[in-house]
Amino acid sequence: MRGNPGTPIKLTIVRPGRDKPFDVSMVRERIELRAVKWEIKDGIGIININTFSGNVADQTKAALVAIDKATGGHPLGYVVDLRSNPGGLLDQAVDVSDAFLEGGEIVSQRGREKDDIERYYARPGDMAHGLPVIVLVDAGTASASEIVAGALQDHRRAIVMGEKSFGKGSVQTVVQTGSESALRLTTARYYTPSGRSVQAGGIDPDILVPQLSDADYKDRRVVREADLRRHLLAQAKVEDKLLEGDNSPDPRFSAKAEDLEKKGIKDFQLYYALNTLKRLASPPALASSGTAKKSR
Repeated sequence: MRGNPGTPIKLTIVRPGRDKPFDVSMVRERIELRAVKWEIKDGIGIININTFSGNVADQTKAALVAIDKATGGHPLGYVVDLRSNPGGLLDQAVDVSDAFLEGGEIVSQRGREKDDIERYYARPGDMAHGLPVIVLVDAGTASASEIVAGALQDHRRAIVMGEKSFGKGSVQTVVQTGSESALRLTTARYYTPSGRSVQAGGIDPDILVPQLSDADYKDRRVVREADLRRHLLAQAKVEDKLLEGDNSPDPRFSAKAEDLEKKGIKDFQLYYALNTLKRLASPPALASSGTAKKSR
């Protein structure tokens, strides 16, 4: 698809479920990827973080300030979208988590020895001012983004919503072995503030919300860390027999993709998060109108 920006191109696409290939006409453009994007919908700030590169924390903080200003200082809450975020730099994950926390541990990394532990803590100052926060995750949410989701979940600062994350909770150290060679070693695991290792297990959402707007979501193959050959195992194990299973269908998630499309809902997980935040931000309804009288 190489070519000059502004020139047309026709793609022939083969897609499962289609009997024949079909053509799509597009125009080439120079795509500039932004690590952080934000918008406001119905008074709710949506911050999409798609990687944890060098200045993501500063961009996230700038987005919080911009949303606060654009809503006159009264946003209803925030959605932090970490779906399909493969991770990145540890310090950026720590700083992004710090922007929503008043204090406490954010993450720890622990090596083989008992005293080989590094802990990272939040500093006072919640830039979201205690407003409701929902973090969206999916199978593509990995590494540094799992640190953010796990920290906000453990501190009960945010509701984690979506699907189980990837489960990449290991720490790599690069050792230079020559002028043009290096050795990368796995030296530690990440742990959330409550002591959970996300390695191979991932972050379980507080509210499991399938992406119903994807017509093929049930059949689409999903690969997580636990599916990879010779993956690093988590040290802590959960006894399945202690868990109570519930395989009954959830009536909230019975809509079909074509029905959602007719309603203009292209991203069901985001749609569900926004509606949840609206309910959290609404004042509780009175049981009855008028003034209550004491019974004699």
